[in-house]
Amino acid sequence: MPQLVPLSSVRADEIENLLDAAFGTDRHMRTAYLLRQGISAIGHLSFAILDGEHLVGSIQCWLVMVETANLVLVGPVAVSPERQNQGIGHQLIHAALGALLPDDRPMVMIGDAEYYSRFGFVADETGGWVLPGPWDPQRLLLRNPQAVLLPLTGTLGPRTRSDL
Repeated sequence: MPQLVPLSSVRADEIENLLDAAFGTDRHMRTAYLLRQGISAIGHLSFAILDGEHLVGSIQCWLVMVETANLVLVGPVAVSPERQNQGIGHQLIHAALGALLPDDRPMVMIGDAEYYSRFGFVADETGGWVLPGPWDPQRLLLRNPQAVLLPLTGTLGPRTRSDL
């Protein structure tokens, strides 16, 4: 039976192999990687799913900001190609959402609106935001259930410790 564990309990090379299998070896050129450049994943929001000793899924979350507003960037959400459509992605998203702390901020991601809207992610408030690199504005999604006031325009980028 698949088991949810903290991502930190999985070897880095196993995570990299899963990400290569799920997204390709050219994934480092994507805009989402530019958003995460130079920062570390948020430990309490990043998980893995193991089936026995095999890594079959992972989710990572990161500290980012738009102008002066702090956000949590979700992704990548990776599932082994041979294990897709088995609910692993759902389990990973629900784990991250369930681990949110009261001081965690709204969540943003680059993803498929049709899939991620079931978790409350929509593109309604992100149309004026700019990202480092190419992106489809319809895929820049926000989950903001507390209706935190966010800038209508601005550049989305990594949040460093000096930003805290």
